[in-house]
Amino acid sequence: MVNFQTALLQGMAPDYGLYTVPREDIPRLTPDIIGAMRQMSYSQIAFQVLNPYLGTEIPEPDLVRLLDDAYREDRIPTDLQYVTDQTYILWLTRGPTYSFKDYAARFFARALNYFLERQKLQRVVVVATSGDTGGAVADALWGLGNVDNLVFFPKGSISEGQRRQMTTLGRNVYAFEVNGDCQALAKNLLGDRTFGTTVFGDADRLTSANSISLGRLLPQAVYPFFAYSRIENNGEPFIASVPSGNFGDMMGTVLAKAMGLPVSRIVCGVNENREFPEFLYGETYRVTASKTSPSSAMIVSHPSNLARLIDFYGGHMYDERDPANGTVTRPGVIGRMPDMEEMRRDIFSVSVDNPQHYVTMKEVFDRFGIILDPHGSVGWRSLELFRSQGDQGTAVIYETAAPGKFPLDVREALGIVPPVPEGMVKQALLPERIYSIEEKPDATDGGLKLSAGQLKEAREKIRELFARSFFP
Repeated sequence: MVNFQTALLQGMAPDYGLYTVPREDIPRLTPDIIGAMRQMSYSQIAFQVLNPYLGTEIPEPDLVRLLDDAYREDRIPTDLQYVTDQTYILWLTRGPTYSFKDYAARFFARALNYFLERQKLQRVVVVATSGDTGGAVADALWGLGNVDNLVFFPKGSISEGQRRQMTTLGRNVYAFEVNGDCQALAKNLLGDRTFGTTVFGDADRLTSANSISLGRLLPQAVYPFFAYSRIENNGEPFIASVPSGNFGDMMGTVLAKAMGLPVSRIVCGVNENREFPEFLYGETYRVTASKTSPSSAMIVSHPSNLARLIDFYGGHMYDERDPANGTVTRPGVIGRMPDMEEMRRDIFSVSVDNPQHYVTMKEVFDRFGIILDPHGSVGWRSLELFRSQGDQGTAVIYETAAPGKFPLDVREALGIVPPVPEGMVKQALLPERIYSIEEKPDATDGGLKLSAGQLKEAREKIRELFARSFFP
């Protein structure tokens, strides 16, 4: 058992397990507190949700200031839009990087900086990204006094807009382009305590902001409370339709329900990576190769937060690893089955195939004039499939990325190009600061593999960067 500060600073447990909140320890909010949220801002609702977890570690006045800064309404406005037939869309798309990832990243960054400042410590957060995560974490960490950020992105494999969300910030954010496996590079650096000692005099200086951090999970329990507070004539249970990849949003909604929020059913929509619905209704969990999809942030065949979900329902999941080097040899081993009947009562899951992404986007636009991004289309279509079984009631669909970040997919579906978000238009005019790893990766039958030369070059450039205290 560890406290929140330890879980936040370590990210992952020493035995590779995930930090989680035991089900019996999840705090419950009274109906009066939940009802009063109708008059609260997003940051005030976040305080009511998070303070029961953090109250012994972050004094209330400090937590209020932290959350007011993280969720400034001029920086990250949140809106619930009524559409039709008791259906709402929760727009989590209007933050600094126009992705739902902003919400968790901004809380994570400020909580991390708070604990570091209190202990007079510094950390370098290492992030590998295939798209939106890098921009959200970089923006959230930008300018914070006790944190620097190294973010690795794949050269030529992300959009210009996604790249510029990392490379135009400057100050304490250092963006590296890598030809090949960014994730392997980040993991090697994070696991090399000798490197931390050599460069910084601190073996613990490097840390991560991965999606399984408890500091990124807990703030995802705030969304459904906010949505419920904005539903007209609330008081009745509602359906939450959550497009799901790594299951962070979905697990946050599970926590919210356990805290007393009247969620009647959680609709867990996935794309063609259908391992979870096949497990939910067939009771066999089998990890296969990831399948490409327009909902690119959800191309996940083995969701990181699934182990937490199974634990919540009384089961146990783990990855078998090579004892010599910690490499995963068999992912997703279920050592104890969860209560499948209870899980099915709470969660409905369905797979939306690739063509249905575009069909759904077109139907919603033609009927309501609303442009969904590919991830939001999974949420919409999954809710339709759930309701086709006869289950009705008020529902909220999570929309997780601005359509303007996916112009090619929108054009494929609708024949029009959506407007580019204002902040991305401005970033297109700013100078970039990019550090390149020039060494080539090793080629294997399975693709490109991190080479010894790349790792050596990365270490040398990081050492040089911090040795000369270059913080423009």
